[in-house]
Amino acid sequence: MDFFINKIFNSKQDEMVHLQFQKFSRGEFKDRAIILAKQTGSKFSVNTTPEYGNELVRYLAEQLGNNKTKVTGVVVSTRDLEGELPFVDKKQFMGVKQYIIDGEFSGNEILNICDKFTSAFIGLSFLVNGTDLKIKPKAPKTAKPSTKAEEKPKADFCKVKTTDKELVKKLIFDSEAQSFKAIEIVHNFVISEIVAPDEFKKEKDFAIIRERSLRKGKIIRKLKIDGKDIVKEKEFSA
Repeated sequence: MDFFINKIFNSKQDEMVHLQFQKFSRGEFKDRAIILAKQTGSKFSVNTTPEYGNELVRYLAEQLGNNKTKVTGVVVSTRDLEGELPFVDKKQFMGVKQYIIDGEFSGNEILNICDKFTSAFIGLSFLVNGTDLKIKPKAPKTAKPSTKAEEKPKADFCKVKTTDKELVKKLIFDSEAQSFKAIEIVHNFVISEIVAPDEFKKEKDFAIIRERSLRKGKIIRKLKIDGKDIVKEKEFSA
C-alpha cells in the first residue's frame, strides 16, 4: 500500500485519501504530515505527526498477515464501539472515546479493525519482522487553520525503527531522497474549495455533506535533505 501524500503526488485518489481531508475547512493548514528520518547503514529511524498513524498500522498489519503479535494502544472514536471492538478499558472526554487495546492480535484482525472503523484513529503499537511501531495512545489534535503564533508540531506521535527500506520509500518517495543521512519533510495543506458531490447536493444533514464533500487545493511539500532545501507543489482533489 502507498501512503496518502504519495498517492496525491502520483495523482491517485481513493477513500483513504478522502478520509485524511474530510474534517478540513477552507484555509491554509501549515506544518502537517511531518516526517523526520535518519539513516544509519541499513537502519532507519522515522518519526511522524499523527496523520500517518492509521496507514502505518495498516502497512504493518499487512506484513503480519495471519501471524500474531502483542498489540497495545487505543482506538479513538466519537462512536460507541462497545460490542464491536475487543478492548480492555475505555476513557471518555468531551464525547471522544478512547478504547484501550492490550492483547495478541493477528495482522488480519488488525486490518479488520482498520476496515471496520475507517473514521476512527487507530493508534496501535506493535512489532513486525524487526519493524517496531510506537504510536502515542491518545487522540490527535483536531485540524485548525494555522496562525503565525503557532509553533511547528513535534514529529513524535508515531515512531518507527526499521530496516524495511520499502516502507521508508513509500513515505519518502522523492527521487532526490533515495539516500540520506537526515531528512525533514513538512507539508502545507491549502484548501481553496469544498465541493459537494452531485449525489449529496439534496442531502439535508450538514454533517453528511461535510464528510462526503471534496476538498480541492494544493499540497506544498518542503524537504530538507542533509541540509539542502527542496519545495514541491501538487494540486489535489480528495
